[in-house]
Amino acid sequence: MAPVIVTLGAQHGLVIPLIAVHLFVFYFGILADDTPPVGLAAFAAAAIARADPIRTGIQGFAYDIRTAILPFMFIFNTQLLLIDIGSFWELLLVVSSATVAMLCFAAATQGWWFTRSHKWESALLILIAFSLFRPGFWWDRIYPPIELASVGQISEMVDASQGEEQIIFDASGMTLEGDEVKRRITLRLPTVREGAQALENTGMVLREENGAVFVDSVEFGSTAAKAGLDLDWQIEALVLSADRPAKYWLFLPLTVALLIMALGQRRRSRATT
Repeated sequence: MAPVIVTLGAQHGLVIPLIAVHLFVFYFGILADDTPPVGLAAFAAAAIARADPIRTGIQGFAYDIRTAILPFMFIFNTQLLLIDIGSFWELLLVVSSATVAMLCFAAATQGWWFTRSHKWESALLILIAFSLFRPGFWWDRIYPPIELASVGQISEMVDASQGEEQIIFDASGMTLEGDEVKRRITLRLPTVREGAQALENTGMVLREENGAVFVDSVEFGSTAAKAGLDLDWQIEALVLSADRPAKYWLFLPLTVALLIMALGQRRRSRATT
């Protein structure tokens, strides 16, 4: 299951670490214990309480829905797995924001925080939880995460990317079924690389025609073939990471909104006691 998810993600331009995919599958396997139609734990609890097992499983899933969200955090927020963490303070920020997000999501699904929540408060809590889980979703719309570069110097860029595990580029061409497609390809690079030789080690040979770069050949079963490249495909542009402000600045307005909501709920809670 895990290799399939990694391959499908790569074909659609989504780079997913293998450890994140394994945790994604693992957590959904755990979730089967208290959700229909498997629900072994739900059936055991229903037998002890002499309750309806299906209703018990559905209620258990309502309580445990946050666990259904957790696997997606590993996919879309890989920093929780200590990937691309630059400092201890960044790790602390990532872990604390994810913890607050999980608590917000639990409060929203239960309809209760300091007191019973209004519907708009539950909706806002879900929005805050999503934004804390994946701040890049909004930040990418303000500051694009990537920029496109010419493929004319692709060999030189491979030489300069000694610290990178892959190179990403846009390619287009015809599939075996005769369909014209355009894909964002993530190509894993060898550890020791040297320009064109490194690209050949991935199983592809390039040629240049009138300033355009095409795939001259692809070795069957190679890294390039598994990434989705095919013969005579054109490499249109290299995809590079853009220089932009840290996405964690988004946490400031989210924290303010959360504090305002907390003060409002505390005021209502005191008024009802």
